[in-house]
Amino acid sequence: MTVAVVPASGVAADSARAVAPSGSANDAPVVSIPATHSPVDVRSLALGILAALASVFALSWAQAFLVPLLIGIVLAYTLNPVVAWLEAIKIPRVLGTVIVMASVIGAVVLGTYALRGQAQTIIEQLPVAASKFAAGLARMRISQTGNLQKIQSAATEVEKATAQAAGGSVAPREPATHVIVDQSKFKLSNFLWESSRGAVGAIGQAVTVVFLVFFLLLGGDTFKRKLVRLTGPSLSKKKITVQILDSINASIQKYMLLMVTTNVLVALLSWFAFHWIGLENAGAWAVAAGLLHIIPYLGPAVTALATGMAAFMQFESFAMALLVSGASLAIATVIGVFVTTWMTGRIASMNATAVFVSLLFWGWLWGIWGMLLSIPIIVIIKVVSQHVEQLQPMAELLGD
Repeated sequence: MTVAVVPASGVAADSARAVAPSGSANDAPVVSIPATHSPVDVRSLALGILAALASVFALSWAQAFLVPLLIGIVLAYTLNPVVAWLEAIKIPRVLGTVIVMASVIGAVVLGTYALRGQAQTIIEQLPVAASKFAAGLARMRISQTGNLQKIQSAATEVEKATAQAAGGSVAPREPATHVIVDQSKFKLSNFLWESSRGAVGAIGQAVTVVFLVFFLLLGGDTFKRKLVRLTGPSLSKKKITVQILDSINASIQKYMLLMVTTNVLVALLSWFAFHWIGLENAGAWAVAAGLLHIIPYLGPAVTALATGMAAFMQFESFAMALLVSGASLAIATVIGVFVTTWMTGRIASMNATAVFVSLLFWGWLWGIWGMLLSIPIIVIIKVVSQHVEQLQPMAELLGD
């Protein structure tokens, strides 16, 4: 019996059919040889991994420079429509930029000044709250220790009764040995020194961001025109660059509008809940809840812990503390899961898994600032990937 071997490629198959005898072609079964695959380029893969690790290291090393820069760019994108509107009604761009920046800084200062009394009261009550909270935990520990001692006594009596019934004697128990581990003590002076250094650094970065936003708003579309000019004489490349910049602008503005809306909603609902429960300084706690909600996951947790301690200090009841903390967490969860997730999907058309993975990565890399900037960064990456052919797989991976 004759077996005809047919290669996988089309040209080789035609040659094989031409060489094979015409009479035996119908009688012989056909066996296809699978095409050979090219081996994986290990050198390219290794170079890609090394390049990715080097990029991550560079991003971590340049955090002090990149974080204020990105914050300034995001804020400039957010405030630019207001400046453009003022310029459209015949107000010079320099004057419009000064008006917008002065209005934002003035609103922050006036809001802080209006809540200074409640904030000062909260700060003055912190030592008393800490002592009461520690006393409450000590009472709970004593109560649990008493219950454990009762259970242990009951178990000892049962053991004695079992040993007597078996006719044996009960061996006396040796006292337990307590091991004391010497731990480093917390020093308030070191904590205050580190906190003051952190506050000075934060103020310096805030001033840097303010000046950066001012100059970006003052420049207007200057950088946009320069980027378009740098793409070369090709009209298609210029068109793609303009589309990318416009899409980034629109996406960041929509996201910032989303963030402002959700934070205001969290503050209003928190004020209503705290006022209904009877928590003192409800307005200050509501503003703190709205501001901390900017930080995903971590901000609501800090708000719940702080408001729970304030409620325990006021009511001296763990039940009331749990009620206030639970209300704060419930509001943040409802707004974050239903409102923020839905609106983010509508704005950026991204799946929730990609957003969460981006949050984990940038939070691990840059901490709280990375968590704040994670969504704008992934939005920019998705917009660029949609308009660049080589990055289409990335856009498909991030899309919903």
